Amino acid sequence: MARNPYIVLGLSPSASDADIRAAFRKLAKQYHPDRNPDDKKAEDKFKEVSAAFDIIGDSEQRKRYDRGEIDDEGRERAHPFSQWTQRDHAAGAGAHGGPGGPGAGASFDDLGDIFSDLFGGARRGGRPQRGRDLRYRLEVDFLDAANGVKKRVTMPDGRTLDIAIPAGLEDGQSLRLRGQGERGPGGAGDVYVDVKVRPHEIFQRKGDDIHIEAPITLKEAVLGGKITVPTVAGDVSVSVPKNSSSGAMLRLRGRGLPKARSVGKGASAAGDQYVRLKIVLPEGGDKELEAFVRSWSGADRAARKDFAGV
Repeated sequence: MARNPYIVLGLSPSASDADIRAAFRKLAKQYHPDRNPDDKKAEDKFKEVSAAFDIIGDSEQRKRYDRGEIDDEGRERAHPFSQWTQRDHAAGAGAHGGPGGPGAGASFDDLGDIFSDLFGGARRGGRPQRGRDLRYRLEVDFLDAANGVKKRVTMPDGRTLDIAIPAGLEDGQSLRLRGQGERGPGGAGDVYVDVKVRPHEIFQRKGDDIHIEAPITLKEAVLGGKITVPTVAGDVSVSVPKNSSSGAMLRLRGRGLPKARSVGKGASAAGDQYVRLKIVLPEGGDKELEAFVRSWSGADRAARKDFAGV
């Protein structure tokens, strides 16, 4: 039997949307099947967390749930009890129904047990049981996950499904395809697609930000200049400041990944890209450069001040 989604995610009904997303991500990563192979309890917990997020992680579904219009599984509540449920749910945990009402003396936490007794586990609200949920794995390229893409995949049963990969999808996240699972007397179950994002040879993701390393010549490091830098959305021109050392970091605002959480007024809706500069000398050496360094009066100037006692 499904539990209150707020309780499943360890939250109170007053939790913000950001709190809900943060709790879901933490639990989903903790119980993900890839991290817990052959662990049935972890798999069941992952499904429970995903189902809870499907209800209160969606703003419209959450409003309906908070009004008592749908139950802990996201299904319509039986009409005779809807008004009573709305009143108790709006009052929060520990609220009671009016005198003589169906919930008199019953706490909010007891609500799931009450409906279980009324409708039973196999039939909720008089409806037959749905078909079984199915789970699949899908690998996508890093840039497809970063920018979003539609994938047409063939399922093991021969069906083809169009899957929308949202921009900014993280490795290990799951997508839910409602009504695409096995059919049952009460309707079809769902399909859960666990997405694996392939690593990229240049880009490294850290939260909503992208990190890369950009090679520059010694001339560019000393005199500065313009270089072309790849981003997840395409190449951009970047200015290298004069006298840049290896390891210097440049920040490209808004060139990272879309932010899943809400942002304040004036804030970027995407993360940033950080470019770490790396001075690369000519392959095989350069005699002219070597001659210059030998004659350069400032070549012996201390470069390791305060390093290892120097």
